[in-house]
Amino acid sequence: MTRSIPPIRDVQEPIRQTASHPWFERLARLGFAAKGFVYFVVGLLALRVALGMGGETTDTTGALQEIVVQPFGKLLLALVMVGIIGYVLWRIVQTVLDPEHAGDRNDAKRIAQRIGYAFSAIAYTGLALTAFKLITGSGGGNGDSTQDWTARLLAQPFGQWLVGVAGAIALGVGFAYIYEAYKAKFQRHFKLNQMSQAERTWSKRLGQFGIAARGIVFGIIGIFLMQAARRSDASQAKGLGDALAALGQQPFGRWLLGVVALGLIAYSVHSVIEARYRQFVR
Repeated sequence: MTRSIPPIRDVQEPIRQTASHPWFERLARLGFAAKGFVYFVVGLLALRVALGMGGETTDTTGALQEIVVQPFGKLLLALVMVGIIGYVLWRIVQTVLDPEHAGDRNDAKRIAQRIGYAFSAIAYTGLALTAFKLITGSGGGNGDSTQDWTARLLAQPFGQWLVGVAGAIALGVGFAYIYEAYKAKFQRHFKLNQMSQAERTWSKRLGQFGIAARGIVFGIIGIFLMQAARRSDASQAKGLGDALAALGQQPFGRWLLGVVALGLIAYSVHSVIEARYRQFVR
């Protein structure tokens, strides 16, 4: 006898109940704070390079590696890992339930947002696994992961097209972030009635600066991916750390890198503000 497939609403209900639990909201808030801390480390290391203080630019994985070697680093990284897991769970809820009502219709924009949430959940799941490996001493370095997956894509049929599309998407995401920064639509997620006028003003400014800086980095990554596709050369692909390093090598590179580094630090503060004031369910 054929078993009937449960309705989507029945599948969503356990997730909905979990998402409405107070502990889940606390875990999600910890997730935004952990994300902010990771970007603070990325921005701080980039700022040191811009100021000529040594070191090198890095990505989020490099930030985790930097955290674990500090005093009490494994304990701190464990807290960050738990937070990242909370952030992943929140992204999954956004993908499945759309609790913030990002769109009232099943239109292309809403579908694209949900796909973006799903990819974000996958990316941060990888980051949480990296943190676990660093804590347990079972590895954690990812080498040139951007170049690795670019090489794998290029080896597939229509590989150049696939990498080119990935680059175009990254570039599009970068422009979308810059537009979001300009419009400051992120404020609609905040509990503005709980914020003072000064907090509203600074949360807007820091959010705009931080999101715009992130958009610039995504745009640079997209350009390098499209260049890798055009030349069919995976070594042309750059991740976050390499994109920041490339920015620093341009004319007035230190100034450009310094501004973007400060922007990433502003983004980290923006994430902490989200951890405090974000409204999770409308």
